[in-house]
Amino acid sequence: MKTRPTAYSLRKRLPYIVLILIGILFLAPLLWVLLASFDTNANQALKIPKNFTMGNYVEVLTSQTNRRSFGIGFLISIGQTILVVIMSVLAAYPLSRYIMKGKQLFMYSILFMTSLPITAVMVPVYQLFVSIKFYDSIFGVMIFFTASALPFGIWMMKNFMDTVPIELEEAAWVDGASTFTCVRKIVAPLMLPGICTVAIFTFSGSWGNFFVPYILLSTAKNFPASVLIYQYFGNHGMISYSGLAAYSILYSLPSIMLYALSQQFMSQGFNMQGSAKG
Repeated sequence: MKTRPTAYSLRKRLPYIVLILIGILFLAPLLWVLLASFDTNANQALKIPKNFTMGNYVEVLTSQTNRRSFGIGFLISIGQTILVVIMSVLAAYPLSRYIMKGKQLFMYSILFMTSLPITAVMVPVYQLFVSIKFYDSIFGVMIFFTASALPFGIWMMKNFMDTVPIELEEAAWVDGASTFTCVRKIVAPLMLPGICTVAIFTFSGSWGNFFVPYILLSTAKNFPASVLIYQYFGNHGMISYSGLAAYSILYSLPSIMLYALSQQFMSQGFNMQGSAKG
């Protein structure tokens, strides 16, 4: 009689034990990065620094090369985000509001393009960029990021726009408002959480992308922060763990802040019941 409650209690606690072990496995590398960023003699071992120092962060921030790479990364990511949001809204509006022949096929094509792995298209993209003189161009990388993020942006924007009642636009049309005015003054403000969600995911995807800039850029001065982090992996296996950890923490801050914002916006629903009344 005593063994049954014990066995039941063990089965009940086993999932929590497994989750705790998985959590420790994920937290250990993050804890190493955090502690190593304050250690002047960091190595592969997880240890508490004898003397905490901010020197690693100062070294990263005072480097002109590092500041330039962060600036280029922000330029590419913010520029791409603005282009994707504007183009996605303009492309999603007719898909959401108009009855068009082949719209369903077009939406399925967009959905298919969101599933294409980036590595599958890089070889032809590389050849294309070389032929049109876009290779080693920051603007060219921004354009490619925009094109690759547009299918996701259009698909998401269309779904968000479907939740905005069309009766609000019809009332504005009666008053003489144009389609562009309705999009700018009615649709866009009501789907602001959706616009912010698309913008956050677009920025995060560009900011954390290493592969595309590494392939399409060849000059070190054009490298964004996602590529320049490779500089801490020196020749002959020598790695500057202290600088790498500090750089990684600073590089992660925009993504962490955007993740916090994304939780706020994605938790907001469209509570528009009755908005078309009256």
